[in-house]
Amino acid sequence: MDNKPPGNTTRPRIYLAGPDVFRPDAREHFVRLTAACDAAGLAALLPADGNEEQTSDAPEKQIYEANMRRLRGADGVVANLASFRGMEPDSGTVFEVGAAIALGIPVVAYGVPEGSYAGRVRAALPCEVDANGVLRERGTGIAVEDFGQQLNLMLACSICIEPTPEAALKKMAEVLAATR
Repeated sequence: MDNKPPGNTTRPRIYLAGPDVFRPDAREHFVRLTAACDAAGLAALLPADGNEEQTSDAPEKQIYEANMRRLRGADGVVANLASFRGMEPDSGTVFEVGAAIALGIPVVAYGVPEGSYAGRVRAALPCEVDANGVLRERGTGIAVEDFGQQLNLMLACSICIEPTPEAALKKMAEVLAATR
């Protein structure tokens, strides 16, 4: 999706989604990601970290609004979907991925563990296959999504997944070049 005026040669803007703002080395991490964006011919849009110009809104509302503005202004999203505090990606990042997809903004993710989601659940929780061949959590009987995808089908079917941030940025550059 190219929402820049014809003839504009500015670099595509890439919103860097993920729980990386919580890292103890967040500043240094974003310096590295920004350099990787530059190397791929992309411009980094960093997520809000609460240090934006203060308004009368609550800090969490300010961060939300700032991130949504950045997301709406992005040509693409590169998202860190590594497991965060459990077996699933950060819920805020998943929200941003869904919002980007709804806005027609392409998303490339990285940090997703290899193998299937069902395999990871099976390794972490007691599971069994029922009489109909459905993988279920033992005790609760809750079905475990088992389509062989690395993530839930709503994510796996709507994004590209690469192994590293650098590979994700390279893929994003290719995706955006193909849409021009």
